[in-house]
This record gives sequence, structure tokens and C-alpha cells, in this order.
Amino acid sequence: MTSAPQIPDPDQPMDASQDRSADARHPAAPPVDARHPVHLVHTAAALRDVPRRAGARAVVMTMGALHEGHATLIRAARRRVGPRGQVVVTVFVNPLQFGAGEDLDRYPRTLDADAELAAAAGADAVFAPSVDEVYPGGEPEIRIAAGPMGTLLEGASRPGHFDGVLTVVAKLLHLTAPDLAFYGQKDAQQLAVITRMAADLNFPVEIVGVPTVREEDGLALSSRNRYLSAPERSTALALSAALFAARDRLAAEEALRARAASVGHAAQHRSAALAALGEDRAAADAHAVAYAAAGPLHGPSVARAAARAVLDDAARLDPPLTLDYLALVDPSDFTEIPDAYEGEAILAVAAKVGSTRLIDNIRLVFRAGRPEATAAHHGGATRDATTTDATTSTAPVEAAAPPTTPQGPLGATR
Repeated sequence: MTSAPQIPDPDQPMDASQDRSADARHPAAPPVDARHPVHLVHTAAALRDVPRRAGARAVVMTMGALHEGHATLIRAARRRVGPRGQVVVTVFVNPLQFGAGEDLDRYPRTLDADAELAAAAGADAVFAPSVDEVYPGGEPEIRIAAGPMGTLLEGASRPGHFDGVLTVVAKLLHLTAPDLAFYGQKDAQQLAVITRMAADLNFPVEIVGVPTVREEDGLALSSRNRYLSAPERSTALALSAALFAARDRLAAEEALRARAASVGHAAQHRSAALAALGEDRAAADAHAVAYAAAGPLHGPSVARAAARAVLDDAARLDPPLTLDYLALVDPSDFTEIPDAYEGEAILAVAAKVGSTRLIDNIRLVFRAGRPEATAAHHGGATRDATTTDATTSTAPVEAAAPPTTPQGPLGATR
């Protein structure tokens, strides 16, 4: 999920008494950024007092510590709803989705800066409730369970995490009452479980996926990146490098298959002739083409191997990368795909560098044995799926999957 001004200590959460008294005096707080008037509110009652516009309302749910990735979400929401619509950004560090030993206490809280960024990106309101506002009776006894998909990958590494995400997403959807919800594709498994919850429980909200925003060196933007020292950041680049290696290896396999299709069985005869002449390199190339023409293209195994090679090298760096998982999964249920799989897949990785845990993913498509990478390399940007013009971000962005059908809300962008 994604964190806004005038509290005594912006690095600490506001307590309930401060929160409610402020809203009692100012049901619709003054704008925090003159470039785009924004209401900063801390209670559901105050949010209801913010006049709704004639157009659609979009929500961008966050846990604060906003960065360019969050700004991209807000801009996408602004473009989608247009000048007659309304964009609400929620800032709430949800305790339910943090497990034992995780970084709830050290999670960055930068409300003033968050409100300014949200305003500059086009938000109309920032809803920053306290824990008591969201959970007035303490932690809820009844929660939404993420089901089998919630126990895999992130769910296996962080038991109960997705139950906490779905519970707070459901509550924030009720409190903000949006027509659309925007979130980043970096949290691919979160997108999947929220989409399933929205469909199964009939939430009347359209989910819109926005491409992952990357820094110039390829590292996916995350609020946790600020924890990395310079040497740790250098090691952390292995996550995106592994994903790009898998994509590039698939592209090479596809190029080889295309050559094989044009050459046919003649490649094997050419290989033998070149070998007889002592042209070993040329013979090896011809043999590879002949092999590609004769056999199936094992795209999934090739992708896994290419990515794992990069991660294995990173495990020997100083500081090392400690791999949590590398998985090539079906986006519908996040189970591992077989080598004969055809269709869209997600290559996901999670690892620790020092004390910081990072995640990343890339979307790949396998069509009739011919893999097609759908994610852009970190060297160039692509269009945002939710926009009609190129993204205004200077950070490169992954290619987007088309928005899902109207059905689901957004969760935490982390």
C-alpha cells in the first residue's frame, strides 16, 4: 500500500486524539500544495465531508514514503478520471501485514513530504488515518483470508501477510468508496489475490495496473531502497539483472528458432561440412541452428536457468544476496509453470541484501513454444497501459499488462 502534513513528528504515526481533534476543527483541511489543491484528512467522517466531483473517484492506496513509483500511480489515476474526476491517496502503515521480526517500527513515515508529492502528482485528497481510525476496536477478530494463493511465494515467506493486505484493502475500499483503484505491477502476487477477492466478494471497483517504475540502473523503485548502503545497492541490482537476463535469453532463443525456421534441415549438413573444414565456431553455430530446428524450445527452463545464474553470482558478492525465492508462475494462481507451458507467466524474485528484503518481477509470454518477453529493458521506457500518452516519469517503466476487468481494489504498493 502507499504515506501526508503538519504533525509534531512526521516520522511517527499520529495518535487518535490528535487525529480526530484536527479533523473536528478542519473537516476539509487547507490545501498542502498550491499547485494542486489537496485536502489532508485523518478520519472517515472528514473524508466524507470532502465534496465528490461529478466524475469518477479513483483511489491509490499506499503505506507512505512516497516516491516516483507512487507518483506514477497518481498521475495515471488523474489522467484516467480527468479534470471532472477525483483522486484520493490513502496513507496508512497497516500493522496487519507485517509479520514477527519485520520492519513495522522502522518503516519510513514521511507524511509532510508524501502530501506534497501527492499534490504535485495530481491528487485531490490525502486520507491518512490513524491505526485507531482503521481498527477502532483493536486488531479485527474477523479477517479476509487469501486462500491457497496467499500461502505461496510471498505468503510462504510472510505467513498471514496477504490476509492482512486483503483485510485493510476491503476496509479502505469501504471508507473511500472509489470507482477505480490503481496500484503498481511490482506487487504482482498482491494484484492477483486482490483481484480474486474483488471478484469473489463482488466489489464494484475497477482495478488498473500501472507498470513498475525503475531507476536508471534497473532497480525497481521501493520505499525500502532507502535502507540500502551503497555496497548493498550494488548487490541489489542482481534482482533486476536476473529478470533481464531471463528475458534476453528467451529473446536469443526466439531469434535462433527464427533462423532455424528459415534454414531448415540444411543446417545440420552445413554444420558437418564446416566441422570437416576445421571451422569450429561456424560449425557450432550451424549445429545450434540445426538443434533449434529439430527440437522444442524449452522457454521456461531457459528463463529459470538464466536468472538463477545471475543470482548465484550475486550470492558470492560482498555483501551477498540471500535468495528467498525465484519462481516462474501462472499469474492466475501463482503455481509454477511446466516447460511445455504456453501463455503469460510471471518471473518473480525475492531476496535479502543486508537486512533489507526486496521483491521484483517481470512478465513473459510463451506462445506455441516461442517465448516473448513483455517487459521492457531498464534502458528504455514504454507506455503506461492506463494512459494515452507516454509516461511523464523520467524513470524507465516496465511494459504493462492490460487493465483487468472492472472488479477489484488496490492494495499496498511496496
